[in-house]
Amino acid sequence: MTRPSDPLVLDPAATDAAAENRLLLARGPATRIDILGVPAWSVSDPVLLKELLTSPDVSKDGRRHWPGFDEAVRTWPLALWIAATNMFTAYGGDHRRLRRIIAPAFSARRMAALRPVVEDITVRLADALESTPAGTDTDLRERFAVPLPIAVIGRLVGVPEPRWEEFRALVDGVFDTTLSPGEAAANTQALYGLLDALIAVKRAEPGDDLASALIETRDEDGGAALGERELRDTLMLMINAGYETTVNLIDQAVTTLLTRPGQLAHVRAGRATWSDVVEETLRHEPPVKHLPMRFAVRDIPLPDGRVILKGEGILASYAAANRHPGWHGNPDEFDVTRVTKDHLAFGHGIHFCLGAALARLEGETALRVLFERFPGMRAAVAPAELRPLPSLISNGHRTLPVRLRP
Repeated sequence: MTRPSDPLVLDPAATDAAAENRLLLARGPATRIDILGVPAWSVSDPVLLKELLTSPDVSKDGRRHWPGFDEAVRTWPLALWIAATNMFTAYGGDHRRLRRIIAPAFSARRMAALRPVVEDITVRLADALESTPAGTDTDLRERFAVPLPIAVIGRLVGVPEPRWEEFRALVDGVFDTTLSPGEAAANTQALYGLLDALIAVKRAEPGDDLASALIETRDEDGGAALGERELRDTLMLMINAGYETTVNLIDQAVTTLLTRPGQLAHVRAGRATWSDVVEETLRHEPPVKHLPMRFAVRDIPLPDGRVILKGEGILASYAAANRHPGWHGNPDEFDVTRVTKDHLAFGHGIHFCLGAALARLEGETALRVLFERFPGMRAAVAPAELRPLPSLISNGHRTLPVRLRP
């Protein structure tokens, strides 16, 4: 196995992510990469990645553990991914405190209460699709995969419906890795403007939603549990993570089933469930390809004798890790009957995604309703014609043209 010394420059537009993932795997468990001008290590071996994701020697707090933090905040297009002050970028006690505050919003009781809401939104979207004339094409990503999670997370957080589209456009910009530093900074500023407006509304008129609950949450001394910056960045995290990833999950699941009718036949014959489809999609085409960024708290020896030095960046390459040949047999094959369903789509360890249950609920509901309502649905273009999102992070398509009724 070759381990080139030159860093692999990741393609910001992700024009051929599958080929890039194969190259990462070929370069060994960890390899030096360049992510939009920043040197780091990409880790694609699932065993090593799980080890690092649970190690106290690896931090998500760039302020404390990355010498390049100050420069990156000024010049890196992905500055928001390291500069936000929330659970996503926290380390140690800060992370435990912030996660403890957020966790009740995603409890089993809350998810059970959300189930009829998700069902209702999904059915209404399917009803709207019924107006599409037979024999014509429609963009299922725009008309179904996008509006479902933005409506669900909008209601959960408390975003007024007239603001959903504004948030959606700006969140898309957060995941677009082809933006210049200036464009990314302008997108961030606009997003913060919307968040500040949301917080002001919820302070004046609290509701039964996450934003109001976080504003009202108090610590042991009776003060606000979240500082102003933490509050704003936590709401941003909830909206970003709750929207973009679920859109991609639905997009990739529909795409895969329409291009592999034999897999859909397994579900219709009862040999597999919609849950199986969701889990295999999460493994085969996870909504997030690479997740920036972690940092070595101290020197970390690698199994092959190399060392990730203290302060160096670490990129969790989930899409490549899920296709590692040592983890699953025939890893490039999509198989809803696969017995071992393990994957890293939701991360691992203390930063495991709190919204995993909600994403699964939305994915399973969306697929069930969609394929029951439109059993003759077909892909409107060949797979090679689908254009990927311009992002080395987000794993979806710009559009998903389908023909609902032949």
